[in-house]
Amino acid sequence: MVKRMVAISFVASFLFISLFLLLDRYALAQADPQQECLSCHKDQVGVMQTKHGVKDNPRSPAGRGQPCSACHGINPNHAKDPKKNPHPVRFKKGAVPAKEQTQACMSCHAGNRHLAFWETGRHGRNDVRCNDCHAVHTPPPRGATLAITRKDPTAKPSVSTDRQLEYETCIGCHKQTRVQINKPSHHPIIEGKVTCSSCHNPHGSMGQGMIKQETVNVQCWSCHAEKRGPFLFQHPAVEENCLSCHAPHGSSHDKLLNEKVPNLCQECHDWSRHPGSAYSRDQGFVRIPGSSVTAPNTRFVARACLNCHNAIHGSNASATRGKFLTR
Repeated sequence: MVKRMVAISFVASFLFISLFLLLDRYALAQADPQQECLSCHKDQVGVMQTKHGVKDNPRSPAGRGQPCSACHGINPNHAKDPKKNPHPVRFKKGAVPAKEQTQACMSCHAGNRHLAFWETGRHGRNDVRCNDCHAVHTPPPRGATLAITRKDPTAKPSVSTDRQLEYETCIGCHKQTRVQINKPSHHPIIEGKVTCSSCHNPHGSMGQGMIKQETVNVQCWSCHAEKRGPFLFQHPAVEENCLSCHAPHGSSHDKLLNEKVPNLCQECHDWSRHPGSAYSRDQGFVRIPGSSVTAPNTRFVARACLNCHNAIHGSNASATRGKFLTR
């Protein structure tokens, strides 16, 4: 009899405690749905420190009372068996189609003008997901931009900052650009003075290569305004496309040139006035076999086209001086 009473008391206590915990969990879910999710997903607690977790902002998911369901959707049976009852939207690569993952973000961010051309941009058309570049559940490292995928490691007392520049996220996919920006002549991207988004809109644009402006030249002029003109005498190659002469991300030649002068100039100017081919017949450093002149020609030693034609982007000088872009 005593054993029976003990067993009944034990079962009653167990049921009471279970009911108490269940009610407490239900009350917690009603009071703060975010804490309900974080009770299991403890590794995602960093979301509380992001803009998504700001409870006082009615524009954030937490401020609307949908801290997790706004992005992941709702599955009422998820807590009972998470593996068999996953949420409708999961942001793990391949869990659901990339378009569905992106649409979850667009449900709030579609009004952002930077996202107006997402569907026509190359990232959107190639199934690039928002969280391939953005860390949603963790605050960015101090001093970093929003486009980061690395967690904040500054919890260590010896570390005050671990800034991740924007380009470090971009070169994760754009390997060729990584090679170019590490060449001797490059835009100050790795120095942190220029970012990829200074020229490109990663969320899509109507321009070539997702540049922000309508054309390459207009994009370049946004910084290099002194090259814009208008000039009385234009250099046709400059007027057509800056990329005719320059490599925008980096080059092994001075001033981001595609090739060293005078070779670069002679890609177009190989037929008039000056000798056409600088390194053939009797005009180069070394004579060709059979030439009547045996002494090397030094005409290109410490000289280049720019020694005389220095106004290569255009000139307002009068007469032939301006016409031939000379000093």
